[in-house]
Amino acid sequence: MALYDSAEGGDKTNGQMCKTALIVCGALARDVIAINEKYGWAADLWGVPVQLHNRPEKIGTAVQKRIHEARDNYDRVIVVYGDCGTAGKLDAVLATAGVERIIGPHCYEMYAGSQDFSALMAEEPGTYFLTDYLLRSFESLVIKGMGLDRHPELREMYFRNYTRLLYLAQADDPTLREKAQWAADYLGLTLEIRQTGYGALESRLVVLMETM
Repeated sequence: MALYDSAEGGDKTNGQMCKTALIVCGALARDVIAINEKYGWAADLWGVPVQLHNRPEKIGTAVQKRIHEARDNYDRVIVVYGDCGTAGKLDAVLATAGVERIIGPHCYEMYAGSQDFSALMAEEPGTYFLTDYLLRSFESLVIKGMGLDRHPELREMYFRNYTRLLYLAQADDPTLREKAQWAADYLGLTLEIRQTGYGALESRLVVLMETM
């Protein structure tokens, strides 16, 4: 079953109704739903659990399963996922399946844009990135997911080489900005905030949806 069902079940491509399935990383789902509605594509979203970022070797298999589940009922399938630590294994799966994905190594580069992300890393290699989703899920994905709640001594081990926390903000939300400061204080890092909106995630997805 799709994570998100469209009202009309398809979008128009070259004058024809074309049913599209977007197989989406759970960390991007909220924003992809908003972009889908903004452009009136009425595509259906098929989610992949965000927890797999801690087990990137399983991402390719999980996406492959979603492709097999979706493609019999859709005219086209698009994967909205970065490489996300799979070291090219995800792209190998997609090449075999004949499915395209949005370009980019991970969501930080997608939100910031390629040039800006490269500049940010050149400016300060010791940067720890957070997005709206990761900030909302900070307790479960970072504190509990990395075992910091059980072994707080690991915080120094994991974050000793980081110097700043850079929050790439999609929404202009004072509550999230306040939480970002809390997260930076928790990790012992200096906070910086860049308002990115959907960034290249939106523009790259538009290209795929309008040219396929």
